[in-house]
Amino acid sequence: MTEPTTPPADSPARRIAAGYATEGGAVTLGSVVVDGEADPTAKVALPLSMVNRHGFIAGATGTGKTKTLQLFIEQLSANGVPVVVADIKGDLSGLAAPGESNDAITDRATRTGVDWAPEAYPVQFVSLGTEGVGVPVRATITSFGPILLAKVLGLNATQESTLGLIFHWADQQGLELYDLKDLRAVIQHLTSDEGKADLKGIGGVSTATAGVILRALVNLEAAGGDTFFGDPELDPADLMRRDGERGVITAVELGEQAARPALFSTFLMWILAELFQELPEKGDVDAPELVFIFDEAHLLFADASKAFLEQVVQTVKLIRSKGVGVYFCSQQPTDIPKDVLSQLGARIQHALRAFTPEDQTALNKTVKTYPKSDVYDIESALTSLGTGEAIVTVLSERGAPTPVAWTLMTPPRSLMDTIGETAISQQARASELYTKYGATVDPVSAFEKLQAKAALAEQTKLDAELAAQQAAQAQSEARMDARVGGVGGGRTGGGSGHGPDDESFVSKAMANPAVRSFLRSAASAAGREISRSIFGTRSRRRR
Repeated sequence: MTEPTTPPADSPARRIAAGYATEGGAVTLGSVVVDGEADPTAKVALPLSMVNRHGFIAGATGTGKTKTLQLFIEQLSANGVPVVVADIKGDLSGLAAPGESNDAITDRATRTGVDWAPEAYPVQFVSLGTEGVGVPVRATITSFGPILLAKVLGLNATQESTLGLIFHWADQQGLELYDLKDLRAVIQHLTSDEGKADLKGIGGVSTATAGVILRALVNLEAAGGDTFFGDPELDPADLMRRDGERGVITAVELGEQAARPALFSTFLMWILAELFQELPEKGDVDAPELVFIFDEAHLLFADASKAFLEQVVQTVKLIRSKGVGVYFCSQQPTDIPKDVLSQLGARIQHALRAFTPEDQTALNKTVKTYPKSDVYDIESALTSLGTGEAIVTVLSERGAPTPVAWTLMTPPRSLMDTIGETAISQQARASELYTKYGATVDPVSAFEKLQAKAALAEQTKLDAELAAQQAAQAQSEARMDARVGGVGGGRTGGGSGHGPDDESFVSKAMANPAVRSFLRSAASAAGREISRSIFGTRSRRRR
């Protein structure tokens, strides 16, 4: 192994590194490379105070993107910053175990000027739904909301709007939507004979569109999506934990939802939206409260509706002030909508491939997103980067873009391999979160309430029919008694106008349990209707 030479103080590498100098805490990414040589003293770093200005990590398959992500997460945790990361491929479980030294790591550490030592980091493994190896996490249908659910179901704009009206009706009726069967029960009610009036009252909802939504729900349920929606719902506060001085890393894996990546990425967007609503304003911070990482970010934006994209853009724009940094990982920056891309301050771009005209177009667009450089031909550099090298620019501590740096990335300290499902499962079950989220709870909600309402309506109908039959029978008997009494001497009452036959009918009818049950049901229903109109029934967001 050849020891790296130290360039002069006024070398291009040192001039570039001067733009990355920090006074506060920072995430060290690597060292500057010029003309194929890395200067171990020319550090490339991202100030912690700028981490909440968001960013992306991109690159073609096999270029070292995942290891850069691992390095980034490690250093955030070491600086006390909690991290939530989508571990779609299971590549990041090695964060929980110390790395293993070898010649390649030793050489990389020397060339980047770091004192490498193996280290494990605090990781909590969670799974989307109940079929994975991590702690199961869920969302209720009510809090997930119609826009995100429409993305999961693959609905068009009209169907998404209809779903929103259905949610609105359920809120007005005080019907909690915890899981898929709750929403399915609401739609089935609205499309039934009994619910026609309710469906018409919503306005603009066709039974055909409601039927399409219902079929999409059934398909999602059949594919195992029902294990994700339910109670207890994930509390965002459980993602912002620390283990001593280090931030806890929450690695979210797909579990049995591997065939539905849109559900996975949309779930992460729901968590981010929940954080946005829950967290207080922080303004400028010395270090972020939390960093949120979307791996395979193209899944989040593929076939997204306008309403969904608008929500993503708004959340990314505003959540910075709450101390949360958002990072997107994908093969190329063009996978990310321009309105989102424009909000990202840090750009770590591994090698791009330009094998097709479409690739060349994407390359040209990527080049235009970087500041001009008097050291590198950026287009040439992006196609010439080696494994574990990246073109980097971030925001300096004063908020200005740093010079473009061809960067040799520092090696991660944790295991650059998976620890296996058995180890993940053991760690998950030993977690305190497993006690909280391990078992699914099925509280009384829309499904049970609508079932009870249907049963009450049926029983009320039967009671009314029985009461009518018994009342008719009682009146017939009273008339018979009156005729018999008339033969024996006529009416015995005074001039009140109410004979014994009337009194006999009323008393017998009121003594009938079925009649009393019917009257109580009617009175109770009237009381509920009044209380709704006075106090309102739009369900509050459950926390």
